[in-house]
Amino acid sequence: MDERAALALLANELDAAGDDAAIIDGLVITTDMLHDRTDFPDGTTRYTAGWRAVGASLSDVAAMGAEATAAVAVYAAPEFDPEELLAFVRGARDVCERVDAEYVGGDLDGHQEFTVTTTAIGRTDDPVLRSGARLGDCLCVTGTLGRSAAALEYFERSRDDAALERANELFRFEPRVAAGRVLASHATAMMDSSDGLARSLHQLADASDCGFAVDADQVPIADALREVAPDAALERATTFGEDFELVVTLPESALEAVRSSIDVELSVVGRVTDPEHGITFGGEPLADRGYTHGD
Repeated sequence: MDERAALALLANELDAAGDDAAIIDGLVITTDMLHDRTDFPDGTTRYTAGWRAVGASLSDVAAMGAEATAAVAVYAAPEFDPEELLAFVRGARDVCERVDAEYVGGDLDGHQEFTVTTTAIGRTDDPVLRSGARLGDCLCVTGTLGRSAAALEYFERSRDDAALERANELFRFEPRVAAGRVLASHATAMMDSSDGLARSLHQLADASDCGFAVDADQVPIADALREVAPDAALERATTFGEDFELVVTLPESALEAVRSSIDVELSVVGRVTDPEHGITFGGEPLADRGYTHGD
């Protein structure tokens, strides 16, 4: 059984589980686990690991249109190097401060592989779910796609200091909490793009019983990805995942209001269509491809 099948199985047993996060009386809570082997390429600093791990959970809060309030982490490693531990905490604290949340601690544990489990908490009285997309809505994404794919290229291609510094910089994304708060007033459905745009659209389509028509020419690709993989930039931007941007549907009439208030670029990449239409990308069927945890 793969991760998605396991999640589907558990959804029938856990009534409080939400979409990107669980919601209980206005409290939003989400948790994530990251491993050295699968999530932190060689050269990832502990500062970047702290930022990225906590940021991943904060992104889930953002996807619900919630205000982020706090985060904690479990730090497990074969040994506790003082400099690495402090760097991790500083990265976790800095990404929290970026979204006006507070990093409040966590737990330490010995483990044969560097492993991090993070939990983020937020609040909202009106969460945005994946299930509300309506026929004719605009399909939009925040920011650009492909930062993490570009970072991996830098990690893999070179071990010089400049390349590693650039890789770590690209790996430290900004959770779209502020954007999510603005979008919450207008969005009909929303999630983050941690599994990639293609897989996110399949998940949204399943939840909202709809289809999507995506204009491939409108997908916003990160400049860094165009630089390192020009021939494969569109494919990687669409399927690699781990970008933690927001994928959102909203009425066209709301675009002007959102764009005048949001703190990041919002690109219209397509439309919500009938479910019989399926999901098309540049007029062709879009396969359900994306990031799989544990790969």
